[in-house]
Amino acid sequence: MSTIRFLRTFLAVAHHGSFSEAAEQVALTQAAVSFQMRSLEAELGRELFDRSGRLAILNAAGRELLPEIKHLLDLYDRMRRPRTIPGELAGAVSVGSIVSCMGTLSKVVSGLKKAHPKLDVRILSGKASELAGKVEDGELDAAFLVEAGRKMASTRWTPLYEEQLVVIAPASAAGKDARQVLASNPFLRFDRTQRTGLQIDRLLRRLAVPLNEFLELNAIETLVELVRQEVGVTLLPLINGSNWQHSPELRILMLPEDLGPLSRAIGMLERREHARQSITAAICEACATAFRTREPQTAA
Repeated sequence: MSTIRFLRTFLAVAHHGSFSEAAEQVALTQAAVSFQMRSLEAELGRELFDRSGRLAILNAAGRELLPEIKHLLDLYDRMRRPRTIPGELAGAVSVGSIVSCMGTLSKVVSGLKKAHPKLDVRILSGKASELAGKVEDGELDAAFLVEAGRKMASTRWTPLYEEQLVVIAPASAAGKDARQVLASNPFLRFDRTQRTGLQIDRLLRRLAVPLNEFLELNAIETLVELVRQEVGVTLLPLINGSNWQHSPELRILMLPEDLGPLSRAIGMLERREHARQSITAAICEACATAFRTREPQTAA
């Protein structure tokens, strides 16, 4: 059993690259983490880290063992799962979500937990890139997020739906179409450090409209509220389940079709092999049904 604990500590050190930061994650002292890693190296008969000051970076031997240790811990977790009757869900699972999916995911998980009392689900909110990294490192079992162009061989992507990218303006905004509206009003930009923000930025470059940039935020709902207050206009995904297209305070304008991809894809990312696939599959299926019932009408 001590070896299993040491292997979990190894994954924490591999992720953080530091004994001190790993110690916080696994609730141990830095000295205890260092002792465990020395013991693990002695048991395996090889050094696993390149140590430099407070850093502990995986060496070639450590990188070679990393996927095998993840697989071994998954097998152990699968063995520890409580026995269930057919159709029953039980055990603990950690799921991440971007903000726009959080409401639906929370309702779905709440319903599943009522139907399956032995089910324990922890939900974590975050940015898409951060959540993807946590899935790849095994800190999360799955995450609902925006699709990225790069795919990892160790993960599986399940597409759920797409959200159209549209120009959102106050009803009083000057301009007849998307280009005119963007060129004639202060522009409120979504955070370019995020996947959606990068996609919007590429789209704006292809659109080649001069912008009067006013501010940049990492909060879609806040940007829409500022548009309602006639602060400016923005370009955002038409969030699944939103009522923006029915609001008399807003104008939703389509972009020219010749610009290329005009939507962002939302789905569930998970590791290809983990011990809780039956649970993540059930959550994904329930969310897919919920998202379909909330899908907004096409913008006019």
